[in-house]
Amino acid sequence: MRLYDPNQAALEALRNSGIEVMLDVPNSDLQSLANPNNAGQWVQTNVLNFYPAVNIKYIAVGNEVKPVGDSTSWMAQYVLPAIQNVYQAIRAKGLHDQIKVSTAIDMTLIGTSYPPSKGSFRSDVRSYLDPIIGYLVYANLPLFANVYPYFSYVGDPNDISLPYALFTAPNVVVWDGSRGYQNLFDAVLDSVHAALDNTGIGYVKVVVSESGWPSDGGFAATYDNARVYLGNLIQHVKGGTPMRPNVAIETYLFGMFDENQKSPEVEKHFGVFYPNNQKKYPFNFGFSAARHWEDDIVAIKNASVSLRSDA
Repeated sequence: MRLYDPNQAALEALRNSGIEVMLDVPNSDLQSLANPNNAGQWVQTNVLNFYPAVNIKYIAVGNEVKPVGDSTSWMAQYVLPAIQNVYQAIRAKGLHDQIKVSTAIDMTLIGTSYPPSKGSFRSDVRSYLDPIIGYLVYANLPLFANVYPYFSYVGDPNDISLPYALFTAPNVVVWDGSRGYQNLFDAVLDSVHAALDNTGIGYVKVVVSESGWPSDGGFAATYDNARVYLGNLIQHVKGGTPMRPNVAIETYLFGMFDENQKSPEVEKHFGVFYPNNQKKYPFNFGFSAARHWEDDIVAIKNASVSLRSDA
C-alpha cells in the first residue's frame, strides 16, 4: 500500500497488519526536509514511531516533481537534499537495508522511449536527475516510477493499439533487436531501465510506484478496459520485462479509492474500490480466501477521511 502523506490515523490502522507500505513525503514538505534536523524529526514522528509494527518498506520523497516548466519546478532543488537527509536519519538507526528511500518520477521526464533500448531522459532534466541517480547508486536505493500505458495509449491511439496497452495482444507487437514486446507496460518500463543504464552512472532497480486504468471519465476509460488492464497487470508483474527477465516487478496499483475531488474527470475514476468501500473489480490479488484483505483496506480508509493522493 502507498500512503501519499503520513496520516497518523492510517498508520495506526496499519499496525500489525503485515501490509508493506510505501510512505510519501508530500511535495509540500520537501523544502522543510532539506534541513537535516527537520528530516530527523519527520522520520522519528512518521517512521520510527510506527516501525516495525507498521511494515514500512519504502519512503517516497516527493511525487512527480518536474524540474522544468511546472508548478512543482521550484521544489526540485530540495528533492535530493531531502532524500539524503531522510536516508541518513534511517541509516543512523541501522534501518537502511530494511527501509529504502527514493523519489517517484513520471514519464514526462523521458525524452526518448522508442525503441525501449534507446530510452533516455530529457536533456533539460539531466542536471536534476543525474545527481539523484548517483545517490541512489551510492546508497543502493531504487527509483520509483509511475507507469501509465493508459496515458501513452490515449496520447497516440492511431499508432498504439488497445490490445497492446491492455496486455491482450496475441503476439509480439514491437521488436527491439532480439527483444519482443507484447505489451506497452513492458516497453515503457524498459525505456526507464534503458534511460537509467544510458546515463552510465550505475545500476538502479525500478519499482513501479503507480500504475492503473480509469473506469470512466475519458477516452477508452471504461469499466471493462480497467478490469482487463488491472487483472492482467497483477498477473504480469509476477514475471519480468524483456530487458529485466525473470524478476518480479514490484508494482503499486493506482489508486485504492475513486477520488471525487480531483480533476479532470478521468482522474476521479482510478480506484480499485468505490467510495462506499465496495470492490470495483472481481480480482483478489492472489490472496487466500482466509485473508480478509478487503476488511483491512476498509478499516484503514475509515481510520481517516483525508486519505488522498497528490498525483
